[in-house]
Amino acid sequence: MKTKILVCRAIFPEVIEQLSTHFDVDYNDQDAALPAEQLAARLADKAGAVTLLSDRIDATVLAQAPGLKAVCNVAVGYNNFDLDAITRAGVMATNTPGVLNDTTADTAWALILASGRRVVGADKWVRDGQWKGWQFHDDWLGNDVHHATLGILGMGRIGQAVARRAAGFAMRVIYHNRQPLDADAEKACNAAWVSKETLLHEADFLVLLLPYSPATHHVIAATELAAMKPTAHLINIARGGIVDDNALVEALQAKRIAGAGLDVFENEPALDRRFFSLDNVVLTPHIGSSTRATRLRMASLAADNLIAALNGQRPPNLLNPSTFAG
Repeated sequence: MKTKILVCRAIFPEVIEQLSTHFDVDYNDQDAALPAEQLAARLADKAGAVTLLSDRIDATVLAQAPGLKAVCNVAVGYNNFDLDAITRAGVMATNTPGVLNDTTADTAWALILASGRRVVGADKWVRDGQWKGWQFHDDWLGNDVHHATLGILGMGRIGQAVARRAAGFAMRVIYHNRQPLDADAEKACNAAWVSKETLLHEADFLVLLLPYSPATHHVIAATELAAMKPTAHLINIARGGIVDDNALVEALQAKRIAGAGLDVFENEPALDRRFFSLDNVVLTPHIGSSTRATRLRMASLAADNLIAALNGQRPPNLLNPSTFAG
């Protein structure tokens, strides 16, 4: 008799086939999150689960799933996990780092260029029939990306991938982490560590790549936005909640910064509707890793993690090693 698992949301048929060779798969084939009560009920008799960021795994859910041994996120982030509660329950938790670095870095650059050169607003202007002819000094003057200063807050693997791409634009790259990178990594990125204050003051394009946690909640708020250049652009491809969206809306309305490119939001998808009326912000629906090739690799890696965990092996991307008894 095969071990029972739950796949919490629609993923790729190839991955369901991969999992079905090992497990009895309960599959939510809808691309919508299960309500919390349904999630708990369907996990009650399961040994493992493939989860997405919309699936909250906490003490309440765990209490109703006594046989659960592993939860495997299809994401590098895991703020949908109460990792302390999962660890106390002796359940292995995994994520999917690495496979999405380059795709997410590409998304950062899409937002940098779209925000800096006002691509989305200009596109709408043309579609709305407002373009009456070529102008030299017009409403669509943007900011140069080449030779500008790129600032990165959170210089992990994705941040380093973003930084390496800056060489093609002859940009100066500065970053802030709690600890500087080693000299070889800095050289590979052509990047220099600076204080957070310097980063805010000097970046023309500030890219946020921090994981979300209580410590990073509203790390960019009114004070930080006021410290940025009036010509600067804020790019968030990390997590909603890192930025105080209310403060950002007010800064964009007052043009205290030039623009923003946002892939993530507080309370997404119920984001602050005031963003919709602003022409100096680019909005995308959390698509940082959204290419078919990358999302397939992520789902396959989550499946590999679950297969290993439920076969007595250490999963490749274990977040809480103390739960592995092998």
